[in-house]
Amino acid sequence: MEKPLLSLQNLKKIFTTRDGVLEALGSVTFDVYPEEFVSIVGPSGCGKTTLLKIIAGLLEQSEGEIIVDRERFDPSREVGFVFQKALFLNWRRVLDNVLLPIEILKLDRKAYLPKARELLALVGLEGFERSYPNELSGGMQQRVSLARALIHDPKVILMDEPFGALDAITREKMNLELLRIWAESKKTVIFITHEINEAVFLSDRVVVLSARPSRMIDALDIDLPRPRTLDIRTSPRFGEYALRVYKMLDI
Repeated sequence: MEKPLLSLQNLKKIFTTRDGVLEALGSVTFDVYPEEFVSIVGPSGCGKTTLLKIIAGLLEQSEGEIIVDRERFDPSREVGFVFQKALFLNWRRVLDNVLLPIEILKLDRKAYLPKARELLALVGLEGFERSYPNELSGGMQQRVSLARALIHDPKVILMDEPFGALDAITREKMNLELLRIWAESKKTVIFITHEINEAVFLSDRVVVLSARPSRMIDALDIDLPRPRTLDIRTSPRFGEYALRVYKMLDI
């Protein structure tokens, strides 16, 4: 049996506020396998973003641990993060923003220049290397964010509702582009979304979390053929998967 790439074991997060103790994550346990696409869905405020930030090393868990290949996790090297809103240094050009993780990790910038250009071509932005972020559309900015997340060759890409601010048509296009890039890059992806149909369309598995303090209700395997096209959303099997998730969330 294949070993998990990423194993989350009894992760808990408690915040101390002026109003008392807030238990954001009750206890979350699941595995993620190499090259798998996993989406996380759950009610607003259930701790999905908190969970992603713990995996990324931006927050420290209160209890539990994260194990990769049976070793402790170094998120600075192992994780690329795509935030809900594209975050850039607006005075830097697109190519320089993509290379920012290389500078932070104190790697050889010159050695990574060809890779940065290759990644911009991969996400469909060849020719925009010298553009500034404010010259790009929202969808193009998220493509730059994805290239930046891939530049240091992490094992895991974390995506926190990256298409939530996009219009419906652009969002559908970005879903298709994301699946293409994922297939070509062979990365492991953990993706947060509020859109159940989006989760089913993209994923190998959908992890469903309960309301806060969140616990895992189920991890639903999505047995739909790949590569996927938008017409699969009209299939009865797709509808069955979406309905199962809706029922888990009591919608």
